[in-house]
Amino acid sequence: MSLHSRIQVAGQSDEPEAVDVKEAERASVVADPFAELKTRVHKEIIPRLGPRLFNQDGKTDNDLEERVNEVVTEVLAVEKTPLTRQERQDIIRQITDDILGYGPLEPFLRDDSITEIMVNDHRTIYIERHGKISKTNAQFVDEAHLLRIIDKIISRIGRRIDESSPYVDARLPDGSRVNAIIPPLAVRGSSLTIRKFRRDPFTMADLIKFGTLTHKSGQFLEACVRGKLNILISGGTGSGKTTTLNVLSAAIPTDERIITVEDAAELQLKQEHVITLESRPANIEGKGQVTIRDLVRNTLRMRPDRIIVGECRGAEAVDMLQAMNTGHDGSLTTIHANNPRDALARTETLVLTAGVELPLRAIREQISSAFDLIVQVSRLVDGTRRITHITEVLRMESDVVTLQDIFLAKPVDEAGGNQDAGHRLLGPLTSTGLKPHFLDKMASNGVNLPPNFFQEESGERAASTSGIFGRAVGE
Repeated sequence: MSLHSRIQVAGQSDEPEAVDVKEAERASVVADPFAELKTRVHKEIIPRLGPRLFNQDGKTDNDLEERVNEVVTEVLAVEKTPLTRQERQDIIRQITDDILGYGPLEPFLRDDSITEIMVNDHRTIYIERHGKISKTNAQFVDEAHLLRIIDKIISRIGRRIDESSPYVDARLPDGSRVNAIIPPLAVRGSSLTIRKFRRDPFTMADLIKFGTLTHKSGQFLEACVRGKLNILISGGTGSGKTTTLNVLSAAIPTDERIITVEDAAELQLKQEHVITLESRPANIEGKGQVTIRDLVRNTLRMRPDRIIVGECRGAEAVDMLQAMNTGHDGSLTTIHANNPRDALARTETLVLTAGVELPLRAIREQISSAFDLIVQVSRLVDGTRRITHITEVLRMESDVVTLQDIFLAKPVDEAGGNQDAGHRLLGPLTSTGLKPHFLDKMASNGVNLPPNFFQEESGERAASTSGIFGRAVGE
């Protein structure tokens, strides 16, 4: 008898009240009354549909879904289980989702208002909608069911998950980000997290409508991208960095060659001349790994006009700085940081982790000459995502990289004016009145801004142009 079994037996003999509590907890879990029926139907139709699922012979997804519905209906008719019309439709939909899609996750994936799906274990699923997290009634049949769905997601992009590699980053066909972790690392059962991306990516007009930034600051950022400035987008987890990167990349001219480098391909660029590169983990033998740094190095030999690195989180920061300092202007990347100054400090730390033996001043000079602009994105306590700083990176003064805010969102003075914006936590993103030093670089690339563009705005005027404050999704 195992140790776990002996402990259970001892508990039953010595602590009957504890057993009653456990039984009550089990009873409190709402069981699916049709779980056994769905399992029987599922086992019956898989042999009949197996060849069709893999050999579609030119059939579309709609044709395959229609065929699955027909077979499920036939098997249910043979079962002769008394069901209402609504129950029959629900069972058909659930079995179809399980065969062709991702089981109980499908309704959440179809709902565009849901931005994050969090599976804590096979019984517990949370979602994020409009920046707020709530628990759902959906659940998987058992741990094996959840593992089967995880395997279906990651196997499509050639990734694997097992005891030797118990966690993985992956993506759905629409670019949504997926992270899965299984036992023994996940003690209470396998866990799955999906950060959804819109099928139709956000545009600059959408972010202005949401209040993420203002019309004037949006014009400025688009001009900076066209003017080939090197831009670093910083922010915390879930603040909207990837969404902002996607929106800014839309301003890149269509006649330029763009190469993107990511851990899991998430960016949704609309230009035609785009090459997407994706890193690769090591195989089961610990060989064959291709890192972001390897891909960035290779990118330099591919004649890029623009290099976009999904996120700098390691030694690839060194190669990204080298690319920006050797003529690859207009590059974009993101980094985890709480403010523009912190973004530079974190970049410095990432360079040091690469084993570069250079004095701090030399590293800081490389950073100051590489980046032209920092865009800080923040997620506020009410769930809204806001661009809070658009900051120019100047040159070194003594041993410090100097920064200059071009646009800034200041905290709302609750005691003073602008009472109607008190619940928004931050005022609109307004010009500080300072003229950036990189205007000559933009002009050399054919982008000119009017002389009065950077005049300081009044609070009333800025508030009238800021639009409705809302929520943007993604990282």
